[in-house]
Amino acid sequence: FESPNPIANLGLGKIEINKRMVNGFDQYSRTFYPSNFDPNKKYPVIVYVYGGPHAQMITNTWLGGGNLWMHYMAENGYIVYTQDNRGSSHRGLAFENAVHRQLGTPEMADQLDGLAWLKSQKWCDSTRVGIHGWSFGGFMTTSLMTRTPGKYKVGVAGGPVIDWSYYEIMYTERYMDRPDENPEGYKANNLLGYADKLQGRLLMIHGADDDVVVWQHSLMFVDKAVKAKNAQLDYFVYPGHKHNVIGPDRVHLYKKISQYFFDFL
Repeated sequence: FESPNPIANLGLGKIEINKRMVNGFDQYSRTFYPSNFDPNKKYPVIVYVYGGPHAQMITNTWLGGGNLWMHYMAENGYIVYTQDNRGSSHRGLAFENAVHRQLGTPEMADQLDGLAWLKSQKWCDSTRVGIHGWSFGGFMTTSLMTRTPGKYKVGVAGGPVIDWSYYEIMYTERYMDRPDENPEGYKANNLLGYADKLQGRLLMIHGADDDVVVWQHSLMFVDKAVKAKNAQLDYFVYPGHKHNVIGPDRVHLYKKISQYFFDFL
């Protein structure tokens, strides 16, 4: 069966899916371009990241697995890029197992390779690259904004895991083992230890009733940033919302995310 494309007449830009060798593995990426894309012009870039194990962002489906917000940002003059780093699904045991006991570190290395590729493209304004993600993507956004400060100009981190020892046991210990078995892995990827390194503009968003990544994660990070004195970040809470802001309030969320990039990237 073939379904008609419901947005065929909107004149949106192209979506490109590429494959590159990154840290020993073929990795897939997806790029949304503006409809009036000019390869000789410089564009700000938004990296949309998830990066967590057993998830896949780039798929052979409608919009390449992306969403209409990416088209929206492209039509507002941005290029939107996503890369499936090591740990993501459907690429075999070696690819998925590379993150074992070190959630965050190999994923960052792959995303930084993607950033270097982006900045090598003549259409990329290398001074205006932002990053956004939710949940594990919020963890990745915060990781990249603090553990590699200055690489990204603007970040929006939603529902971020900050300290793996405060996350669900059934998930965390599957990939990290127990804290007493892997203290080095937990310490290296605990973002409380990097809060004072934050540079650029970071907006952190959390649902006040989040029962997946409990509110305590981002509140601990805010506390560390305040005590660091020089680490400034912006913070927004959705009262009554759980891990994902759903329903009519989701429109407010996407307006807030978009406006943050419009204002600062």
